[in-house]
Amino acid sequence: MVSVYGLLGNASHISPPFEVCAISYMMILVTQKKIMSSEGDQQSQPLTKPSFSEVQASALVESVFGLKVSKIQPLPSYDDQNFHVCIARTKVATDGPNEYVLKISNTESSKTPDLIEVQTHIIMFLRAAGFPTASVCRTKGDNITSLVSVDSGSEVKSYLVRLLTYLPGRPIAEIPIGPQLLYEIGRLAAKLDKTLEKFHHPKLSSLHRENFIWNLKSVPLLEKYLFALGQNRNREIVEQVIQLFKDEVMTSLSHFRECINHGDLNDHNILIESRESAFGDAVYQVSGILDFDDMSYGYYVFEAAITIMYMMIESKTPIQVGGHVLAGFESVVPLTPVERGALFLLVCSRFCQSLVLAAYSCQLYPENEEYLMITAKTGWKHLQQMFDMGRKAVEEIWFETAKSYESGISM
Repeated sequence: MVSVYGLLGNASHISPPFEVCAISYMMILVTQKKIMSSEGDQQSQPLTKPSFSEVQASALVESVFGLKVSKIQPLPSYDDQNFHVCIARTKVATDGPNEYVLKISNTESSKTPDLIEVQTHIIMFLRAAGFPTASVCRTKGDNITSLVSVDSGSEVKSYLVRLLTYLPGRPIAEIPIGPQLLYEIGRLAAKLDKTLEKFHHPKLSSLHRENFIWNLKSVPLLEKYLFALGQNRNREIVEQVIQLFKDEVMTSLSHFRECINHGDLNDHNILIESRESAFGDAVYQVSGILDFDDMSYGYYVFEAAITIMYMMIESKTPIQVGGHVLAGFESVVPLTPVERGALFLLVCSRFCQSLVLAAYSCQLYPENEEYLMITAKTGWKHLQQMFDMGRKAVEEIWFETAKSYESGISM
């Protein structure tokens, strides 16, 4: 068993909402690989993706959260590890949710407990404000997160673990998305950022994530990952987007309105449920918002661009998507002329971020290729289409569609 003090130096350095556990798993197998740094400098940092077995994850739930597991199965994830957990109810404990998600952060993210604390409190804040986010299950020590030390026999690694309620619904990637749902998703994105203007926390500054690779401001950092694309037209487009971003977006940042961004409202992080309307057709409503791990300070126009890009992924008419999402977004937060003028390039930039980093990650984690390459299945085609049509033509479609909502006649 590893000493907590020997591992962390001084337990007083752990902030109150976090607790520390030491667990010995002699059979755990963890492969350390290099991946882009999520924080700090621009050099690659060693990141260990957790590789807990289902038996080990069940033991974590029971030892840390005091819940008896009846069923557990892995969920897809990028560089962390998630499990869908079903709880066995006892005669003593009959109340509360039966399904949870166990979230085990990678080793690098686990070194930023302040950031994860703030993200978790945001989830709780948004739920209290009426958003369909998860509830946070507290540990046996009444904390929201636990730092678990794992001894594999040759080395010790630490992972932050959380347990959130499992949200109902299907990812919107699984259904055809019509104009009204696109409008509602755009509205949701703006309302979320607008609501977070009222969020306060003593460690809120941790969301100023310098050089965080998934913040849109970090698009120039993609240059060091371009080798993953080889030499082809895709790479040429990305190189042009990066240069345009440097010339046009970086010089305009001071004119954008700052806010906290969710930063990853993709078609797998928004859940929907359907109900039958009075006319017998299916009406969809958002039932869950997932994955707050990419939250950071950004700008309203960043959130709009990210949401548009991800809603385009599965669409059969991707260019038309932007206008509907924009109309919903602007019903809450109208964009300024400068912000609107950057929208096309920001959507292209988010495509580049997702596509380049997926290609790079696939070289590191080929066993996770199916999940990592979800965007790439249609993303390159959509980016090329936007580039071929040009900014003026795409903006005309987006802005005319958004304007049609003002008269109550959506296109």
